[in-house]
Amino acid sequence: MESVKFTDIKGIKVGHEQNLEAATGCTVVICEEGATAGVDVRGGAPGTRETDLLNPVNMVDKVHGILLTGGSAFGLDAAAGVMKYLEEKRVGFDVGVTKVPIVCGAALFDLIIGDYKIRPDKEMGYKACINANNLELLEGNIGAGAGATVGKVLGTEFSMKGGLGTFALKAGELIVGAIVAVNCLGDVIDPESGKVVAGVLNEQKTGFRNTENIMIAKYDDKRNLFNGNTTIGIICTNAKLTKAGANKVASMAHNGFGRTIFPAHSMYDGDTIFALATGEVEADVNVVGLLAARVMEKAVVRAVKNTNSICGYKCYRDLK
Repeated sequence: MESVKFTDIKGIKVGHEQNLEAATGCTVVICEEGATAGVDVRGGAPGTRETDLLNPVNMVDKVHGILLTGGSAFGLDAAAGVMKYLEEKRVGFDVGVTKVPIVCGAALFDLIIGDYKIRPDKEMGYKACINANNLELLEGNIGAGAGATVGKVLGTEFSMKGGLGTFALKAGELIVGAIVAVNCLGDVIDPESGKVVAGVLNEQKTGFRNTENIMIAKYDDKRNLFNGNTTIGIICTNAKLTKAGANKVASMAHNGFGRTIFPAHSMYDGDTIFALATGEVEADVNVVGLLAARVMEKAVVRAVKNTNSICGYKCYRDLK
């Protein structure tokens, strides 16, 4: 296997737009030719759009764009800009009078950082599409990762900056890639070293405490102290998959969250992963799924390692 770019998959473009002063933004993955898609929502507090379409029993079998956005539920407005861009290019599901773009999406909560009154909207979603290309992949404080933070069990004072990460692998002709905005309640651990790379800070803000231990010690405290989370991502592959297969790949990709985020899938996270399959290469769904978990694992770690400090939040580089 070799490491490649997420956008080495034919027909896939990625675009971002953000407002770093407000600390929010959105990321769009576009497939104008359409791609088979699935989704798996594991967190207890999701904010999503058009996920019901991806159920294998439903009619629509191709999507044309997936939005990852900040701004909590407000940020899903950015999908209107993605719809506008794709309709102008006559991309979508043909209904006779026009073509309706199929755009799914998920939002993360970043209202606690920057200016909560500014959220991704139709204009920002449209600009992200204008910026979309297959040439350059940006990471860190970009797009949906602009306002992402991690390690929030003790509140904003001891949390750190999260961000956006990507990673892709090629095995023969098969490519599987991940893009993810990491905005979790818990700590992020690099499986290669077993060390925390971002999470809840100690009193001196020079190292880490342990989110799971803190939660266990407060097992009888039912107050919602942990608002402001959710990690959202997309797996993209050139494999030929059915809708059911794409849903399975999205499900298996959550193992990447489980290997890197402690805890993952809590009631305070809306963890969601989409899967897109462009249908170029014959491949076993099990192999695609295991690779999906592997690339998601790498993308999560890259998301926090490539971010920068903003709005007073420390980042990975500050603690090296």
